[in-house]
Amino acid sequence: MGGRPFAKEQTMTTNSHQGVSIKLQSCAKTFKQQRVLNPIDLEIHAGETLVLLGPSGCGKTTTLRLIAGLEHPDAGGSIFFGNEEVTALPIEERKVGMVFQSYALFPNMNVRENIEYGLRIAKMPAHERSKRVNEMLAMMQIEPLAERMITQLSGGQKQRVALARAIAIRPRVLLLDEPLTALDARLRETLRSDIDALLRQLGITAVYVTHDQAEAMVLGDRIAVMDHGNIAQIGTPQDIYFRPQSAVVADFVGTVNTMEGKRFRPEDAQLCSLDEVLDPWRGIVQTSFFLGDHRRVSVDMPDGSTVILKLPPRQVIEKGERVGVRVDTWQEATC
Repeated sequence: MGGRPFAKEQTMTTNSHQGVSIKLQSCAKTFKQQRVLNPIDLEIHAGETLVLLGPSGCGKTTTLRLIAGLEHPDAGGSIFFGNEEVTALPIEERKVGMVFQSYALFPNMNVRENIEYGLRIAKMPAHERSKRVNEMLAMMQIEPLAERMITQLSGGQKQRVALARAIAIRPRVLLLDEPLTALDARLRETLRSDIDALLRQLGITAVYVTHDQAEAMVLGDRIAVMDHGNIAQIGTPQDIYFRPQSAVVADFVGTVNTMEGKRFRPEDAQLCSLDEVLDPWRGIVQTSFFLGDHRRVSVDMPDGSTVILKLPPRQVIEKGERVGVRVDTWQEATC
C-alpha cells in the first residue's frame, strides 16, 4: 500500500469537513517548576495545515498537546476553536483527531474495528458506522486489509489505519505528532505526498509536528519554527526559507552560508573563474559529491569559512581546483 495518492473520488465525503480556526493566547506551560513553553500567541486559519518545526525540546509537541487538551496551559493562557473557548475542555470534548508516531492502534482488533472504535464511543448507529468505515477504507486504499489484525500490517499500512481512525470521527482539528519518523526514507516520502493530498482534499484544519524540514516544506501552508519554547518565526515555506528573520531560523531550515556578514543559500551561489572575483571570494574545492539531481560542492575560503554550493548535476568540478564564488541573489536570503 502507499504507491498512489489517496483516492480523489471521495470528495463527496470530504466536502463535509469544515475546518475551524484555532487561537492560542498567552499560552505557556511549566512542568515541575521548569518552563518548557514560554507564553505564545498563535492563530491557525480554518482549513490550513500549520507545521510546528524545530529540534527536540523546543516546545512543539507541548504546543500540540495544549491544542489537543492533553495538557492545559499555565494560568492566564486561553485556547479557542473558532469562537468557542476550549481551554478547560478535556480532549474527548474537543473533537480532535490525533495521529502519533507510535500509531497507538489496538493490537487485539482488526483494521475495521480500529477505524470503527471512535464511532462506537460516539454511539453512532451500526449502519452509519459501517458506511463511514467503508468510506475510510476506500479513501486510504486499504480495503483489502479490512479484516487483518494490526500485527499483520507493515509500518506504512499501520499509519494509514491510524489516519483513517483519526479522520473517521470527522474531527474539527487533525493533530499529527511526528507520524512518519519510524518509517524508512522511501516510505516517508510516499506517505508525505499522500498526507499532503489527503489534507488538501479534506480542507480540515491540521497541526503537524516534525523536526524534518522536508516534511515541513511539503505539508505546511505555513510553518512555525520553534526554538527554546518560543516561536522564532511563522510564515509560508517560501518566507521561512528565503526570508528568515533570525540566524536560528536560517541555520535550522536548510543550509546557509555566511560570508562578510551576509547569508545566502547554496543554490544562490555559483562557481566562476578566478579573474571574475576578488578575495575573499576565491577558494579551493574541498569536496564535490554527485547526488543525482544535483552536485554538492564545498569550497574552503581564505577567511577560514566553507561555502556550500548546489550545482547542476552535469557540472564537473574536482577536489583541489581553485575557483571563484559569485552570489547574485543573496539579498533574498539575508537575515
